[in-house]
Amino acid sequence: MVKIADVIKNSHSLKCGIHPNDTLISINGNEINDVLDYRFYLTERKLDLRLSRNGQEYSAIIKKGEYDDIGLEFETYLMDSKKTCKNKCVFCFIDQLPEGMRDTLYFKDDDARLSFLMGNYITLTGLNDSDVDRIIKMHMSPVNISVHTTNPELRCEMMNNRFAGKSLEYLKKFAENNITMNCQIVLCKGLNDGDELINTMHDLATLYPAVNSVSIVPAGLTKHRAGLYPLEPFTPKETQKIIQKVQNFALLCKKEYGSSIFFCGDEMYLKAGLNIPPPEYYEDFSQIENGVGMIASMLDEFDYAFEELDETPVLPRHVSIATGNAAYPFISSLADRLQKRFEGLSIDVYNITNNFFGENITVAGLITGIDLSEQLNAKDLGSTLFIPRVMLESECKMFLDSMELTEVLEKLNTEISVVPNDGEIFLRMILGLDA
Repeated sequence: MVKIADVIKNSHSLKCGIHPNDTLISINGNEINDVLDYRFYLTERKLDLRLSRNGQEYSAIIKKGEYDDIGLEFETYLMDSKKTCKNKCVFCFIDQLPEGMRDTLYFKDDDARLSFLMGNYITLTGLNDSDVDRIIKMHMSPVNISVHTTNPELRCEMMNNRFAGKSLEYLKKFAENNITMNCQIVLCKGLNDGDELINTMHDLATLYPAVNSVSIVPAGLTKHRAGLYPLEPFTPKETQKIIQKVQNFALLCKKEYGSSIFFCGDEMYLKAGLNIPPPEYYEDFSQIENGVGMIASMLDEFDYAFEELDETPVLPRHVSIATGNAAYPFISSLADRLQKRFEGLSIDVYNITNNFFGENITVAGLITGIDLSEQLNAKDLGSTLFIPRVMLESECKMFLDSMELTEVLEKLNTEISVVPNDGEIFLRMILGLDA
């Protein structure tokens, strides 16, 4: 049962006499507990809604098109509270946050509904058999899963949860019922690397094509790890060896299954000092939001737009770009190409060191407003400072440290423009063309 927050004007529901604060009990006899139930059963053309008002139950019949909305709004997106993580992983980034940040950043979500709806990764430890059966019944696919290792005992150790190994059984059940899975392995030095990584890749490959892709990304280690498990970052040489190991195994998968399946995150290539593979290497870019193939995709888009540029002159201008240590060489190379082609274009690319979380954190998405404003203070930023979209939360208003974009703008006293991860849009914004 879920409480209705509002009823949209002129909607099917309003015409049927449904009011705000009524409770939705069921649709066509199916109990409604959250957004997945609601969306799944809403696709029927004829709906028999069971509701209650002030403790009295009543029915409403609605006839509609298959994908028509009926005009009900609820208090939260999920129509329910988020499910929290039951683990205490040795590499958990949230455990490495300093005190004093906004409360929402300390919430550990492990909600299968958000995996399906928004691409979040889940560990499976928060599921029970009925949850798994519902995922299969509703064909909630794809599901993004944090596997880390297929060794049950090691998984229990890494996640500090005695049920973490048993929950791996759900992988096979999903595969048997054609639920697509995109998996990730957060690699921790001395734990799930080496032979353990090979064994995990082998186990997951046997579940192809249900296991559509697997990303291998390094654990993010901040400077705020006092009292936590003693993890160390991989060296560039160690990272090179890991990439080679993954690529060799992926090559075998390509021959056997027609897909590489396993892909290292961009951050690993940058740390290893290796070239990012070409776009075709990443197949369907199924894990681009996890930082896998993001640079290859952006470069491909940039190259296409660069070649397609007409001879329209670009007005002389001076602009600047801020990014993290990892992406700095790549962004600088794009800026150099533009400056060589367009006389009068001046671009300064600034490499922002992550003092807030520590120098081991090099990705642009974890740069804070305070680091940005302090390190660019008194710099000549030109007419506009461009920053990547990943530095800000979903509404593009706030940095990870809760500093508002407007605050940074005031401190730097220059226009700030937010750039999405799209090579063509990046190019056009830098040149001052319509994006």
